[in-house]
Amino acid sequence: MPQLNPNPWFLIFLFTWTFFLIILPGKVTSYLLNNNPTTKDIQKPKPTPWNWPWT
Repeated sequence: MPQLNPNPWFLIFLFTWTFFLIILPGKVTSYLLNNNPTTKDIQKPKPTPWNWPWT
């Protein structure tokens, strides 16, 4: 049964996880965001009261 032979598959497994854990995060975090995130204002604007025309 060839699927029980770990010789080629174990190295593929190690290289794949090495790529995912070491190389890929550096490549993903090197991208710059077009829109830099901004913080929201802590104070909410006070709503203006509704002026009813018939009162």
